[in-house]
Amino acid sequence: MTGRNLRSELRPPSARGWVWWLPLAAVLLDVAAELIVRGREPVSFMLIAVPPLAAATRGPRGTALSAVVCLALQMWMAARRPGHFDEQHHVAVYLATTVIGIASIALARQRERTRQHLIRANSVAEAMQRTLLRPVPRRLGPVRAAGFYEAGEGGTLVGGDLYDVCETPFGVRAIIGDVRGKGLDAVQTVAAVLGSFRVSAHEWQSLSRLAERLELSIARNSPAGGDGDPELFVTALVLEFPPGGGEVRIVDRGHPSPVVVGPHGARRLVTAPGLPLGLGALAPDGDATTVHALNASEVLVLHTDGVSEARDTDGVFYPVLERLDERFSGERAPDPETVVSFVRTDAERWSARSAESDNDDRAVLALTLRAAARR
Repeated sequence: MTGRNLRSELRPPSARGWVWWLPLAAVLLDVAAELIVRGREPVSFMLIAVPPLAAATRGPRGTALSAVVCLALQMWMAARRPGHFDEQHHVAVYLATTVIGIASIALARQRERTRQHLIRANSVAEAMQRTLLRPVPRRLGPVRAAGFYEAGEGGTLVGGDLYDVCETPFGVRAIIGDVRGKGLDAVQTVAAVLGSFRVSAHEWQSLSRLAERLELSIARNSPAGGDGDPELFVTALVLEFPPGGGEVRIVDRGHPSPVVVGPHGARRLVTAPGLPLGLGALAPDGDATTVHALNASEVLVLHTDGVSEARDTDGVFYPVLERLDERFSGERAPDPETVVSFVRTDAERWSARSAESDNDDRAVLALTLRAAARR
């Protein structure tokens, strides 16, 4: 998610709209009705509804002003009919407008407090978003990169997908993962895995040992007392682009394997899948690292299952490999930004009319070696 998109997600909804004009429209309608009937029928009672309408879009001062204006108009309309100004029914209307106006002012004040609280909460969410899921750098050493992330739950910024790319003494390393769990436990696990990766990626030369450290971070940050989600684990790919080499090393912990996109189309890399992070104790034999050559003009595409499991109206999963092959086959040098943009828009278009895949996070990373670093 870009900074501009993030700010648009955080910006409170604007009160300007047709609802904003309702109080004024109600007042004008009532005055017009009074002029038409020329005082023959009481129409001022309709003004009682104006202060609550104002409270929905205006602050306490604006709501109070609307109540005062409505009360004055009611008295003016009653005075147009001789003997009706202090008639008991009109006095009851005055009192009702006053009481409802006071209540509307209180509602407007509460709405303003809620709005300010939302702004502060969104500021905290923005800070958390920027801390957990940093923008993908366009260049790190010999690697060019691009990526995007979208939380599946409406109104949220951080979900259960994670990614990061960093330059280390052992080369450029990357991770992409998907937490199997929901709620705050999933967000805590994302924070634990990313925090461990950002430290351990610089300390452990072995990619397998790095995956073990990520496994340990999940165990250490699990909620005490067994109150956490028992199905909480993380599928992940941990990758390394060694210095000066035209290859990529991969440890697969139960995640969808990478796709290589190049002039000859798209193909999936063969990996050695292990158990997801958090379940490694069930298979303590260690992680197998697979090594693949990354040729010139090839882009490595990593994605979470929010992309591959997006469904159309017929329930058909989004065919990542086929769509990438169709789009980029024959293209000499696909650009990471172009690949990421295509996957994002194409997957959204695929599932635009389907509600089944709208509640899953989506993350994509595209990585390629710069020309000088390729073989």
